[in-house]
Amino acid sequence: MFNDRVDGAQRLLPRLAYLQGQHVVVLAIPRGGVVTGYAIAQHFGWPLGVVLTKKIGHPIDPEYAIGAVSIDSVYVAPRHHDVDATYVHEQTLRLQKLLRERALRIAGVCPPPDLTGATVVIVDDGIATGHTMRAAIAATRKQRPSRIVVAAPVAAPSIPVELGDVADDVVILDTPDDFMGVGQFYVHFDQVEDAEVERLLISAHAATQPPVQHRTIDAGRRTHKP
Repeated sequence: MFNDRVDGAQRLLPRLAYLQGQHVVVLAIPRGGVVTGYAIAQHFGWPLGVVLTKKIGHPIDPEYAIGAVSIDSVYVAPRHHDVDATYVHEQTLRLQKLLRERALRIAGVCPPPDLTGATVVIVDDGIATGHTMRAAIAATRKQRPSRIVVAAPVAAPSIPVELGDVADDVVILDTPDDFMGVGQFYVHFDQVEDAEVERLLISAHAATQPPVQHRTIDAGRRTHKP
């Protein structure tokens, strides 16, 4: 059990310490993953951004995920390839429109980090099906990072193997056999609001900016013309 998302992040720190000294960028999956990712980024002094995804719900049960989309990629689990292609296409267009709108809002408060050549750590507070993480990895690959590391405190037992073929490293602290959902393994698993996500991103961005250099004028060198 983890007390909360910050506790989960703190327990991940020793497993991510091997990345120190590299050019690392943390990408968090909103919303809960931003709390976890923020704690990791702050500890190591790494930049923080987000990778936006949304699940594709089954046409009969929208709460049951058959895949996920990012702004420019889509993943449908192989066992759901029989779902009507028109439905998947329509859902993809609808969800990507929402993601683009959200990306514009976030970019207004925190510009996205440059991932070119970076080791990117994609963080979530937990991984159930792996669909959103796969979409996140696909979207991140298009930005030409050198490596992608997936990190989460807890995941379903199959996740390390399933994501191992698309990520360069998978760091999961616990994969319990009785996994039913991410919130099952947190004492406190409160809803994270958009305002909290924006606050953390602004704070993380400010922490990685160089100090402002203030110019001083030597009064003795001023010249005054009559």
